[in-house]
Amino acid sequence: MVSIRQTTYPDSLPDFRNLGVIARVLVAVNAVALGGALFAAPDLAQAIDRFPQIAALVEPLLLACLVMLFVLSPLLARLAYWTGCAAVMALVLLVTVMLRAGVTAIVAEPPAELGRMLVLAALISAGLLGYLRLRARAYSPALAEARLQALQARIRPHFLFNSLNAVLALIRRDPKRAERSLEDLADLFRTLMSDAHQFVRLEDEIALLERYAELEQLRLGERLRLTWELDAAPSDALLPPLVLQPLLENAVYHGVEPGTGAGEVLVRIERRGDRVLARIENPYVEEQQHRAGNRMALENIGERLALFFDAEARIETRISDGRYRVEIEIPYRVASR
Repeated sequence: MVSIRQTTYPDSLPDFRNLGVIARVLVAVNAVALGGALFAAPDLAQAIDRFPQIAALVEPLLLACLVMLFVLSPLLARLAYWTGCAAVMALVLLVTVMLRAGVTAIVAEPPAELGRMLVLAALISAGLLGYLRLRARAYSPALAEARLQALQARIRPHFLFNSLNAVLALIRRDPKRAERSLEDLADLFRTLMSDAHQFVRLEDEIALLERYAELEQLRLGERLRLTWELDAAPSDALLPPLVLQPLLENAVYHGVEPGTGAGEVLVRIERRGDRVLARIENPYVEEQQHRAGNRMALENIGERLALFFDAEARIETRISDGRYRVEIEIPYRVASR
């Protein structure tokens, strides 16, 4: 397993390559610029006229700083928190000086007094770093709670009891298969009890899916038909543990068990550029209590993905042609070597 470097750690710099962090910085700085225009102008009409002038000065500096932070993010991540903050502040001030010098060389008139620009850049940078740190601290309890829910709510008791009964029925008829099934069950619960604070490789999560599917097929027999489309799955991709298995469990529990006949479950995982997409489909069954339980599990997974990947992850559900589909999209990340 590989330790997760999350955006939610209170004493590490933000991941400046994270879409959520970039969006928050853009919104915050532009909000400050708008506030400055409203504060400096005597009325709203003049503030609206003045804001584009302020934005023309702020946006190039903001974008230049974001580009530099994006490029240097891996290096900044290695620094201690306060050292990293000092490095970010120094970088912002350096970009401010260089950009002002470049504009002055082109238009022959400085856009603003250097001292004022440096003070504003330093104050805004410090404020943003403080805000992102406070946000991380606020989310830390939520992260711990999400991990606890993930460990407590995953494998339903009925699955354990029914699987054990199925294994007991196999012991005399097919002892080797019964032994393999017990090993699969042990591996499944070993993963369930593992540290949810670590990334796992996609190939390990897929192996867990396959072991779980074997147990369910042992229990449901021909009623469960599984289709695997994994040829394009990136085995080295990293993701939080117990994200895909609950989706497969939901597909069986909500899509196959309530029906009277056989049900097909599709598992498709692939890489598209710098993204990893996972889709699990099952027959759609209209049943109120099943919908409520499914929604709770999906909310739990969505919360974990948001805490681990921020705005870079998404989870969507849809119903089409009598099929219920869940799609997850996460950034493609691999372990650093």
